[in-house]
Parts: sequence; C-alpha cells; structure tokens
Amino acid sequence: MNYINWIYVAIASGIISIGVALSLYFWVIKQDPGTERAQEVASWIKEGSNAYLVKLYRSLGILAALIGLVIAVVFSIQPETASGGAVTMHFGEGLTMALAFIAGAFSSAVAGYLGMRVAVEANVRTATAANFSLAKAFKVSFNGGAVLGLAMVGMAIIGMSAILLWTGTPEAVLGFSFGASILALLAKAGGGIYTKTADIAADLVGKIEVGIPEDDPRNPAVVADNVGDNVGDVAGMGADIFDSYVASAVAVMVLGASIGLTQAEQLKFTVIPLILCVLGIFASLLGIALVRVKEGQKPGPALNRGTIITTIIFAIFLFIFVYFTNVNPGVFWAALTGLIAGVIIGFTSDYFTNDNFKPVKETARVSTSGAAINIITGFSYGLMSIVPSVVGIAATTLISYYAAEAFGLSGVYGIGISAVGMLSISGMIVSADAYGPIVDNARGIAEMSGMDHEVIVRADELDSAGNTAKAITKGFSIGAAALTVIALFAAYSEVVQDAGVLISISLKEPLVVAGVFLGAVTPPLFSALLMLAVTHNAFDMIEETRRQFREQPGILAGTHKPDYGRLVSLASEGALSSLILPAFLAVGLPLLVGFVLGPNALGGFLGGAIFTGVIFALLMSNAGGLWDNAKKYIETGKFGGPGSDAHKAAVVGDTVGDPFKDTAGPSINTLITVMSLVASLFAPLIAVFHLFGF
Repeated sequence: MNYINWIYVAIASGIISIGVALSLYFWVIKQDPGTERAQEVASWIKEGSNAYLVKLYRSLGILAALIGLVIAVVFSIQPETASGGAVTMHFGEGLTMALAFIAGAFSSAVAGYLGMRVAVEANVRTATAANFSLAKAFKVSFNGGAVLGLAMVGMAIIGMSAILLWTGTPEAVLGFSFGASILALLAKAGGGIYTKTADIAADLVGKIEVGIPEDDPRNPAVVADNVGDNVGDVAGMGADIFDSYVASAVAVMVLGASIGLTQAEQLKFTVIPLILCVLGIFASLLGIALVRVKEGQKPGPALNRGTIITTIIFAIFLFIFVYFTNVNPGVFWAALTGLIAGVIIGFTSDYFTNDNFKPVKETARVSTSGAAINIITGFSYGLMSIVPSVVGIAATTLISYYAAEAFGLSGVYGIGISAVGMLSISGMIVSADAYGPIVDNARGIAEMSGMDHEVIVRADELDSAGNTAKAITKGFSIGAAALTVIALFAAYSEVVQDAGVLISISLKEPLVVAGVFLGAVTPPLFSALLMLAVTHNAFDMIEETRRQFREQPGILAGTHKPDYGRLVSLASEGALSSLILPAFLAVGLPLLVGFVLGPNALGGFLGGAIFTGVIFALLMSNAGGLWDNAKKYIETGKFGGPGSDAHKAAVVGDTVGDPFKDTAGPSINTLITVMSLVASLFAPLIAVFHLFGF
C-alpha cells in the first residue's frame, strides 16, 4: 500500500468536509430570518460578536507573528554535536517551522470564525422556525452547528496533511499544532472570560436584584450575554477542539516516525493517524445526516443517537480498513478502546449534569434551604463525577497499551492511537456542541423580540438538550486531552533522547520532584487567574448595569432602550486585558523549567500538570453544568419555580458554576496541551542547552 496516496486522500476528505459545511451554511442562510424586531435583536448580537472577534484576532495575529519570528530565529540555530557544540545557521528549517506555526494559528482562527459566522445567522432563524415546530427549529440549529463541526475537521486534516506532504517530517506538523494550540488557548480563555462576565452580570442584577426574566430586553447586559455564547461557546470551543484534534494526531505522528524499522514503516505509522481522521470524517458525515427529530420527539435523545450511530459507523470503517490492509490489528483495538471510552466518559458526564438523574434533582431540592447548601451539594457531586472519568482514562491507557503490545506494536503508540480514535468523530461531537449556544441565543431572541410563550417553551426545550450536549462534549474532550498529553509526553521523551540526552523521570531525583510540584500547581493557578478575571470584569459590568437602571428609570418601565454597546465594550476590554499572565503560564513556564532545571525536571513538570489538570477540568466542567441544570430544573416549576427562594439560591449556584464550566474548566484542556507541545517542540534546544552546558 502506498501511504503517500493516503495523504492525498486525507486532503480530499478535508475538502469534502468543508464543502458540505459550506452547503449547510448556505442552506441555513436561506431560511426565514423572521420579523423585523427579531432581526434587529439578532443584529445586536451579530455586531457585538464580530467586534470582539476582530479585536481578538487582531491581537492574536500580532502575537502569532511575534512568536513565528522567534521560532524562525530559534529553529535556524543548529548546534553540531560532532564539533562539540559549534553552532551553524539553517534558515530554511527555521522558516519552515515558523510558517507551519502561523498556518496552524490561521487554520484554527478560520474554523472558529466560520462557526461563529453561522451561529449568529442560525440563532434568529432557529427562533423563527420555533414558531412553526420544534422539529424545524432543531434542524436549523443542528445544521448550523454542523457547519463548525465539519469545517473544523476539514481545516485540521488539510493543514496537517499539506504540511506533512510539504516537509516530509512530523516535527513540522508539531509546529502547526503549536500554532493551533496557542490560538485555541487564548480564544477559549478570552471567550470564556467574556461570556461568563456578561452572564454573571446579567443574572445577578437582572434575576436577583430586579427580578426580571433571563433574556429580558430591559437588561443592559443581556446582549453581551448572548454575544458571549458565540465568542466563547462557538468560536472559542471550535478552536479548542481543533487544537485537541490536531495535537492527538501529531503526537502519534511523532511517535510513529520513531518506531518503524524502515523508512516505509516509519511513513506508515506516521500516516495512520491521518487515515483514522479520514474515516472519522466520513463517519461524522453519515452520522450528521441521520440526526433528525420528528414532531413530538425530544431533541436530547436525537443528539445522543447521532453520537452513538457515528461511533458504530466509525468502528465498522476502522475494522474494514484494518482487515483489508496490512495494518497491525493493535491499531484497531487501541482506536476502538479510545472511541468507546470517549462515549462512556461523555455519558458519565451526562449523568451528573442531566436533570433526569439524581445529582441535578437533589441539588435543586436542597436549594430550598439556601444558596450555601446548593453550592456544597453541587461541588460534592462535581468531585464525585471525577471518579468514573478518571477510571475510564486509566482503563483506556492500560487496555490500549497492552492491546498494542500484544500485537507487537509500541504500547505508547497504542495510547496515542486511542486518543486519535476518541477524537476521530469530532465532526459529530462538535456539531452537537455548537448546537447548544445557537439554541441558547434563539431562546434569548425569542424572548427579547416578544415571540409567543409557546415559542419560548420550544426554545427552552431545545436549550435544555443543548446544555446536556455541551456537558457530554466537555467530558469527551477532557478524556481525549488526557490521552493526548500522555502521547505528547512520550513524544517529548523521544525527542529529548534523539537529541542525545538520556532522560530519567524518577521521583528519587529532587529536580524531578520540584518539576512535578511546579507542574501540579499550574492548572489551579491558571484557573484562579481566569476566574478572578471573570469576577473583576463582572464587578465592572454589574456597576454599569446598576448605573443604567438608576439613572434611566425608563429602562425598567420599557420606555427607554438600554445602552447595550457599553456592556459589550466592557466585556471585550476586560477579556482581552486578562490574557497576558495565563499565556505566560502556558508558554513561558515550561520553557523556564526546561532551560533552568533541565529535561528531567520538565518531564516531571508535565506529569504534575497532566494529573491536576485533568482533575480540575472534570470537576469544574461537571459541577458547573450541574448547577446550571439544577437552576433550569427549578425554572420548569419544581420546588417553587421561577422567583422562589429555591430559584434565587439556584441562580447563585449557577453563577458560581458559570466560570467553572465555561471559562476555567474547558480552558485547562488546552493549557496542558499547549504546555506539552511547547516541551516537545523546544525539546531539542533544551536537550542541547544542557548537553553542552550553554
């Protein structure tokens, strides 16, 4: 089998995926945008989203150019081991790596932008479709989400394949992944700060202090809140999954290039993760086509069926591929293990965040005793939710390792393949996730534009399914991130040893222990910085919202329009100004540890960050989702319903959970991926630096 041809197949599949995404985009655009009032409300959200993304991408573009310049210079410096450390300059290598880095950042930005662009068009069309039926509204919103899912995987596989074809080395694709990760980290963290800043301000002043509904147009913060759904949960989330998808494949490429005995074998093991991505794209296309809701059915089960159907289709494709080729069967079992584990971890998160099960219902029930009991209960269930996911990650690690070893394949390579298998159906997973913020916006537009109560009820039903879908996706992505960084950790060790440094990560060595502690404390510190940014910015927005209510009594009377633009501007400025220190933690700290304490300490640093990062990400994502759905469960009329003491307590719990689930929690995935990529990318320089005592 000529594996070079598979690279061309991968590029073709990416083009097909983007083509289908564009066709869905134009289908969504053709749907009825609704009344003049609905279009006016939607235009506020669209303008705010575009304004924030322009500011964000302008800042990130400058940052990417500066980092690209540094990479071009640093990777042009090539110490010659044979001459005792003499330095020569190879500008071609530095330029190649810099261009790969910029391509990764650009591809991630384009995928996120396409998702946001369709989201701000689909939201008003979903609300309008809800006037006719839930089934029609679901089709509009899900197709809108599928634009992001398919565009994201298409851009990713084209980028990885083109760079591998151009350079012939997976190390250059590592640069592509690093670019995608840097943009994803800042886009997700910035979008998360933005959306939760606005959400908290809107909830605390609107719901609790003034007692108006969630998406009441009299609330000055409500447009900023809806803008946040797009910049955080669509553009930011799209960049986040793009990063994980690419990083998992790249880690396996680097490992694959080192385990083959011949050049042909090295090429085969390098290309296999791209082949899995190809199979995943076609499985996702079929799965997306089969997701339908008939009138009278609930949207949640339809989304879950879509995930399960896509999983089964991918498993069939994978079996056919392995059976009819000379690929080691260990690839099949490792990928299948990761795929099944991803679904199980995702649905485990569903148990702890879905209002059909005990954790959410119990948290809602105890809210009748006040906010403190609500928070303690939700936090406790959040801690419990860590256990099944961690057990699943541990089991996947062991099974994929030994399954690969049983067929004569590298066990670490098997772990990496399990991560690729888990993320192979990202096209479907992201489609379901992006559906969530679209229907959330649709609900807001329906209320703000004065649509009938029946429409709002339908929008609420769509929104509830979206919250559950997001919780499943977050559990899925956290599990994949854990396996990905394990593979990246192995890739880092491989690169260091290739540079001539024998790496020994033992807890008997004090430098390694120091690295473990420094790594372990980084995710908590990163989380604290993001959540403090949310609270500081929310404070400013709360004061501005209060000022408008105080100085313009006509706002609450409905005779005076609030200044939505001022709140959107505050959220944007606060989010962008809060990213400097988190960015340093992700990029600067691993380099500092590596160059000062050495390769072994950096290995310990990565291990510590991986373990605490996975735990914090699971806790925050699940606890936050649980508090959110406990509030929504009460809003259905349970335990006193909206406006009751239980509801007010649940709103407080939801407010605490907002930066947990939408800011810090999902951003930690990208943090540990970025740190692992930084270590792998700069490993040769760190190794040579210590080898020759520079």
